[in-house]
Amino acid sequence: MEHRTSTTSTDVPAFPIGRTCPFAVPDVYEQLRDGEPISTVTMSDGRSAWILTRHDDVRRLMIDPRFSSDRADPGFPAMSGGGKQAFDHFAKFLISMDGEEHSAVRKPLISQFSMRAIAAFRPRIQQIVDEAIDGMLEQGPPVDLVAHLSSVVPSRIIAELMGVTPAHLTTFYELAAQFLNRETTAQERDGIARGMRSNMDALVELKEREPGEDILSREIARQRAEQGEIDRPGLASLAQLMLLAGHESTAEMISLGVVGLLSHPDQLRVILDDPSKTPAAIDELLRYFSVVEIGMARVALEDVEIRGVQIKAGDGVIASNIAANHDPSVFPDPGALDLQRDARQHVAQGFGAHQCIGMNLARTELAVIYDTLFKRVPTLRLESPAEELPFKYDGLIFGLRSLPVSW
Repeated sequence: MEHRTSTTSTDVPAFPIGRTCPFAVPDVYEQLRDGEPISTVTMSDGRSAWILTRHDDVRRLMIDPRFSSDRADPGFPAMSGGGKQAFDHFAKFLISMDGEEHSAVRKPLISQFSMRAIAAFRPRIQQIVDEAIDGMLEQGPPVDLVAHLSSVVPSRIIAELMGVTPAHLTTFYELAAQFLNRETTAQERDGIARGMRSNMDALVELKEREPGEDILSREIARQRAEQGEIDRPGLASLAQLMLLAGHESTAEMISLGVVGLLSHPDQLRVILDDPSKTPAAIDELLRYFSVVEIGMARVALEDVEIRGVQIKAGDGVIASNIAANHDPSVFPDPGALDLQRDARQHVAQGFGAHQCIGMNLARTELAVIYDTLFKRVPTLRLESPAEELPFKYDGLIFGLRSLPVSW
């Protein structure tokens, strides 16, 4: 049996691995999956980390208790310049917790993002989407779909659910946009993190004084009732995570989904002819674009052997969702957008205990937007060829800076 402690490849790629085409996965993922499915990459701080590129390995890692999500662990992969240091300004995030600690924080939130809860909220989502499309139609054409729809809808929805004021929301997303840029330096990201923490602290203080019918207010009330006091730093971290997770990836998927569907009219016809296929189409779009490449990382708590490769305690490991989502052994012809394939095994929204808690909300937003937009604006078209659009190749979450459309 083979035992390796580092990749045998002479060309160790840097991570994150940048894309150069919106409709194609970087070739290095295929090369690694075929040649060294467990190999190494170089992180932003110069250290090495393991990377897993096969679908079955990725899913197994996500449920293996021998690997930790603790981003404060010295061995946890540095996913962006200054990223680990920036976490020092916050109490531990839900995504950094393991085991019982993770369950204790996540459990009270689950019912608020259940399929039943989101189904009850769907009429409000529809109203917000309709209002955004109304504004878009009044403004144009042409219009920037990012500014009028993709960014507007998720931010309004998560702000309403979390009870966030417009002022806090605007400031937060301005800071978040800078934080998520790969080109942001460690020193800059540190300062941005301080600003984000201050913004969230002020929000928690506001909700203490003026509670409402929202997730943050309910969590404050629950903690007071059960613990006799509230965990303000923890609530600030929770609010930040919810605002980022509830907006950024969904906003990018709205834009990318529109580009993908308009660039593949035969696939768009699938959901136009039969809207009942939209939920399955969303799975395929999530798989195809895999916008979040940096979320599925772990650190080994003990020595572990995978496929004959020895991973030592303290080693950082990246479970590549984009590679897993384009594994041809699970998704034949993975580079093709095929809305009629069964893509439910994708890991674009994570897997296991840390699977995105807001996945039902995100999927519902996407379904309402795609069905409503193409029904109300049947002649929607891109203002320029897809390859000329300003994609966020420098972002930690893939997406678009703007999306000019006409009809």
